[in-house]
Amino acid sequence: MGMSEAAVGAVRLLIERRQTVATAESLTGGLVAATLVEIPGVSAVFRGGLVVYATELKGSLAGVPEDLLKERGPVDPDVAAALAEGARERCGADWGLATTGVAGPDPQDGRPVGLVYVAVAGADRARVRERQLAGNRAAIRTESVTAVLQLLSDVLRDPVMPV
Repeated sequence: MGMSEAAVGAVRLLIERRQTVATAESLTGGLVAATLVEIPGVSAVFRGGLVVYATELKGSLAGVPEDLLKERGPVDPDVAAALAEGARERCGADWGLATTGVAGPDPQDGRPVGLVYVAVAGADRARVRERQLAGNRAAIRTESVTAVLQLLSDVLRDPVMPV
């Protein structure tokens, strides 16, 4: 499934449910938001987003607990979940999306290039998927966008889905 197909599918489900979404992005640097806003009609469902590339902004803007960031670093499943929850709360949306990972070219904090966590947070809980992606920076970032939008679609189709 291509990036725009994943986005169109997710947006269609949100519109059907009259629900809204917001984003908190690290390695994708705004690409999730940019992909969503390419879709006609998305203004009904997309609230906005945070680009929190610097680790300290994940705390100050997105509300990730400082001790979690210190202990684990930014590329971590619990950080991804907290980013998604922060996007949801701070942007006043039904759903929060998050991406964090290592796009390369070099490993980061002992994490390999291509290790990505995507998360979707709803009212009840956050769901996180780990991906080990291949390719260059652009490919890893693009695949991360597809992965988080696919996760959102999966959750919207089956709210009690286990990860």
